[in-house]
Amino acid sequence: MIDSILLATDGSEAAISAERFAVALASRLPARLRAVSVVEEKIAASLRAPGLDMPPLSPVEGVEAFLKAKADAACRRFAERARAAGVEAGCESVQGVADDVIVQRGAEADLIVLGRDGEHKGLRTALIGSTADAVIRKASRSVLVVPESAELVGGILLAFDGSAGSRLAVKIAVELGNKLREPTHLFVDSKDKGRSVARFDEVRRLLGQLPVPGRETSSTLGRPDVKIVDTARSLRVGLIVMGAYGRNRITEFFLGSNAAAVVRTSPIAVLLAR
Repeated sequence: MIDSILLATDGSEAAISAERFAVALASRLPARLRAVSVVEEKIAASLRAPGLDMPPLSPVEGVEAFLKAKADAACRRFAERARAAGVEAGCESVQGVADDVIVQRGAEADLIVLGRDGEHKGLRTALIGSTADAVIRKASRSVLVVPESAELVGGILLAFDGSAGSRLAVKIAVELGNKLREPTHLFVDSKDKGRSVARFDEVRRLLGQLPVPGRETSSTLGRPDVKIVDTARSLRVGLIVMGAYGRNRITEFFLGSNAAAVVRTSPIAVLLAR
């Protein structure tokens, strides 16, 4: 059950979509919503070099004060957004390492929501922000990753591959489909048609009767992550739900998974179920 949501925001333009998505989701479920904005201590720490016998950049205290004021401003912006939508939500600025703080605070919630792209999007070389990547890998809770311009509009695409993670995704998709009253479309990933039929039978039993019927799609050819994103685009869904890990957790942790690839490339928000 998604009764509580933690939103992580850094106040950037990229975070606006995550803020808007979290507020809309909390309003429609409904669920308790709180937010955290982290004063990243690594930034101030990098301005000191004790091992090199160098004086700290002066004034470091001014940088720290600016970062704190920025986090506080992000909280105020979020609070105003939530209040305008009729959602009661608090926000706290906390000093620490961003991903560690988010994971720690998120352990007390049912779902963590954060933007895929942070304030340094224009400077990085990776396809996903470092904070989002670290939270996805470290969190023990389900994580909803929101790319820029994504909105909670349209149905849900459930991606199912028969893994334990995708069975958890089914439970979340059922809850969201019932509460949001949106169609839940089904994408089954399988390498052969016989296994695909068995997986359709299994997931239909798990889904039960949903209030709004959706479409069923399967794929035995090509890259599953590409097929999932293409299917989500064609159906114009507002959310993809899938397991955080597939059928081989060790391989995926080191080499990357379908879930990670979908998060990196999808223009649609992705909920990774745990």
